[in-house]
Amino acid sequence: MPNSSHTKRVLVVDDELLIRWALREALEAKGYVVTEAADAAAAKMAVRVGAEPPDAVVLDYRLPDSSDLTLLAAMRDAAPATAVIMMTAHSTPDMVSSALDLGAVRVVSKPFEVHEMVDFVATALAAR
Repeated sequence: MPNSSHTKRVLVVDDELLIRWALREALEAKGYVVTEAADAAAAKMAVRVGAEPPDAVVLDYRLPDSSDLTLLAAMRDAAPATAVIMMTAHSTPDMVSSALDLGAVRVVSKPFEVHEMVDFVATALAAR
């Protein structure tokens, strides 16, 4: 269970159902409250100005309605204290550098081990 005065909330954003499911299962097993979004529109609704933002977001780089870092920038604007971990099968050195410059705490290449992503989330939250 994460150590805190409240249960940490994690938003998982990916258009692949199996990735969302696997991350949800693993994160919930560690005590996190997990919500999911399959596209940028749903992710923006979950991290909108005025709402209580998640503590962390695991964000896919390419979604059906977003294939650049615009969504990351919008999330950082709406929820600057939220830790964002990018995941992608399409990384380039420029993309990784730009994502980190925009405030992502880490960029993880797909495929990845689910338990490693859980560790990345825990590390990002501990640093906040």
